[in-house]
Amino acid sequence: MNTIVEQVTPPNKLGRFRRFRLWLKDHAPYVVVFFLILVLILTLLWSRIAIVIRPGEAGVLYRMLSTGTVTDHVYAEGLHILMPLNSMYKYDTRVQVAFHDVTALTNSGLPIKLSLAIRFQPIYELLGVLHQEVGPDYLNKIILPQIESVLRRNIGQYTPEDIYTNRGGVLSRIITLALEEVGRKYIQVDDIIIRSVGLPDTVEASIESKLVNEQQFLAYDFKLKTEAAEASRKKIEAEGHNTFQRIVGASLTDQLLQWQGIQATLELAKSPNAKVVVIGSGKNGLPLILNDSGQNGTPANK
Repeated sequence: MNTIVEQVTPPNKLGRFRRFRLWLKDHAPYVVVFFLILVLILTLLWSRIAIVIRPGEAGVLYRMLSTGTVTDHVYAEGLHILMPLNSMYKYDTRVQVAFHDVTALTNSGLPIKLSLAIRFQPIYELLGVLHQEVGPDYLNKIILPQIESVLRRNIGQYTPEDIYTNRGGVLSRIITLALEEVGRKYIQVDDIIIRSVGLPDTVEASIESKLVNEQQFLAYDFKLKTEAAEASRKKIEAEGHNTFQRIVGASLTDQLLQWQGIQATLELAKSPNAKVVVIGSGKNGLPLILNDSGQNGTPANK
């Protein structure tokens, strides 16, 4: 007698996909709540995860759970994806201008006010170190205090007039010192422009009056020098004439003068259209009358 054995697949061996569908159907509410929470978390943390660095900016990364501030790498423009616990600090790397007023005392104790325009930018490669040691407010922590310190320290060695007139390039030298000192702190200061120099009204009026008087004195002194030069020129010219007359007078004789008179008479006689009467004086004065009749052009003596 033959026995037939029939194998039946047990229910627990259904396909994985079917089992997943069954599980998902049983736990659907929990799955929906999980995804809603995930979306909410991503929405809240999106600004910390996706960081956009715009043109003219650079980023410095701070890793909370590892190395802290990253000083050996600067993040360039573009989109950067971060861990939510990390932070990205953005810096403006373009050339910037800050306007600032500084009041300092001169060596006489009078205050002088300088209005400055400071052109600066952070050094790109050192942004990480700048962020770690100084921070984003480096303008008020480094640039302005150091410039004020250099200006006050050096202006106190000069008079108000020296500063007001920039005598001998005083202000230019002080600005150069300020640029050198600020440039040592991870920042590049391109220029410090002095927009105006202000003194108390009475002091300023006194300096301006003195400058006007100095210019008038210089103009008067120039006029005196011009007159002295003109007098010297006239003296030299007179001495030249005197020397000429003395040399010529020594060479003139009666015979030479008589010969010159004869030559002049002949020249006058050669003119066809001239009617000239020459009257001499003395015994050798050559009294001649030259008359052109207009007929033959030959002068006649009478």
